[in-house]
Amino acid sequence: MKRVLLIILLHLSLFFIIFAYQAQAEEEWTIDTFKDLTYARVYGEVTHGDSLNFFISRNDDCLKVYNNFTFYTYEKPGDIKQLIDKNIPIKLNGTDLTANVMSVSPFLMGYRVSFSLGTFPIRDYIYFLKEFYDEFQKYEIEIVDGIDFKAAKYFDVRVNNWKLDNLVPSVLEAHKRCKEISDLDS
Repeated sequence: MKRVLLIILLHLSLFFIIFAYQAQAEEEWTIDTFKDLTYARVYGEVTHGDSLNFFISRNDDCLKVYNNFTFYTYEKPGDIKQLIDKNIPIKLNGTDLTANVMSVSPFLMGYRVSFSLGTFPIRDYIYFLKEFYDEFQKYEIEIVDGIDFKAAKYFDVRVNNWKLDNLVPSVLEAHKRCKEISDLDS
């Protein structure tokens, strides 16, 4: 009897461990509307509060997507606001790029820094990103050192990654909502 109870207990424990892992590994997308914008957002896996955002504006006839991301930092250098409008070196899945700092805002015990990756034709871009993600099986951004820029001065956590398995349906849903805003105003 004790052996049967022990086996059942072990199986239940294993079930709950697997269930908890699966629940944590789920990618959560937020799709919403704010005035003339719709957006799809997914949160980071390293720092959950870091977001990867895809904004679609009715003012662009819902044809373009503005891609940005945020990083939270606990670092508080006195000159952090000087990063605004600067192109900061990053690596996207190991590829050297730059991202433009759009804003630096006080948040919790540090700052939230918002970066722009640019504006792109919506369908071409999301299908390109989907293929890019499928090839690497990750979407990882690392803030790196550059000329006259030391990443560690401004960012305590310099890398984050996001799951993009549901990228295409999420951005297409945001696009659909954008079109609905446009249709309502016609």
